[in-house]
Order: sequence, then C-alpha cells, then structure tokens
Amino acid sequence: MSTVRRLHRYTYADYVALETFSPDKHEFLDGEIYALPAGSEEHSGLSSAMIYLLTRAAGDRPCRVHTSDLRIYVKEAGLATFPDATVICGPLQEHEPGPKTTALNPTVLVEVTSDSSEEYDTGTKLEFYRTIPSLRDYVIVAHRARQLTVHSRGADGTWMTETAKAGERVRITSLEAELAVDDVYRQSTVS
Repeated sequence: MSTVRRLHRYTYADYVALETFSPDKHEFLDGEIYALPAGSEEHSGLSSAMIYLLTRAAGDRPCRVHTSDLRIYVKEAGLATFPDATVICGPLQEHEPGPKTTALNPTVLVEVTSDSSEEYDTGTKLEFYRTIPSLRDYVIVAHRARQLTVHSRGADGTWMTETAKAGERVRITSLEAELAVDDVYRQSTVS
C-alpha cells in the first residue's frame, strides 16, 4: 500500500515571508499555505453588517471590532487565518514572530460561510477556535438561509450552541448583547 507524501512542508517563517510581500491573503495550517479566495458581494455585505452590529454592541466597552484584515493565530492548531470579523477586548496581543497585525486574543470571531468554506467553518475551524483561551463567542453567519449560530464559552469553560433563524435573536454573551437575525440579513439576497 502506498501513502501520499508531501513534496514540500512550509515553515511559519516561509509563510511570514510570503505574507509580507503578497497582495493576496493566505492561511497557514500544519505546514501548508492556502490561498484564500476572494469573497462574493453577498459575503462582503454580510460581513459588513456583522461588523456594524458588533461595533454597536461593543458600545463603550474597551473592545475593538476588526475586519478580515486582522490575522488571528491559533497556537494549539498552528493556524494563521483571517476571520470575517474579530472583536478584541482589552489590549491586542500580537503573535511573534509574524506579520504585523497577527492577534492571539480574540474575544469574538465571525465567519460567514460559503459553498467552499461551510464544512470547514462549522467543523474543523470551530474545533480550532475553541482552543483559543480568550475566545468567548464564535458566530457563524449562514450563506444558504437567514441563520446565525453562536458557540459561546460559559464561565465554567463549557461550550453552548444557540441557533436563530429569521425573526429570532441570538445572544453574544461576551458583549452582553443580542443580535437580530433580520438585522444581519436586512439587505441580503439570502432567503
């Protein structure tokens, strides 16, 4: 029986060198570098709506909402990735060595699914994100239906999942806020 062998395994330093000069974004995982596809207009609109709503929800808290330009490094998984939105409460902790704007301490992460990312965002990436000590809420914005799923870490460290559809609301516990599904999809073509 033959096994598949990788022809090349990249180091994190290789990834940093690529990201420093590349106009495109890449994800790094387990020695592999993956080019990230450009998002659709619908994807961009849903991400933008989440950023707006999270900024309002953060209010006067010492929290800052970031676009997909902020890279997150997940130590346990060796993953460097660009969530669609990130909330960091308190001072930003940067990953070293690495490209600037690589954070270690997100409080809230948001991923808007797509045909190519849905399984990853709701499976493997969810498990990776749960290993981030600072993470309290992971919000998944569905692209097939008007639906938000929030995975929240309780005070005892256990994870709870809440899903809401059109006409309903979900709680973002770390921001002590609720988001209306209809507000996220207000100008969306998703039915």
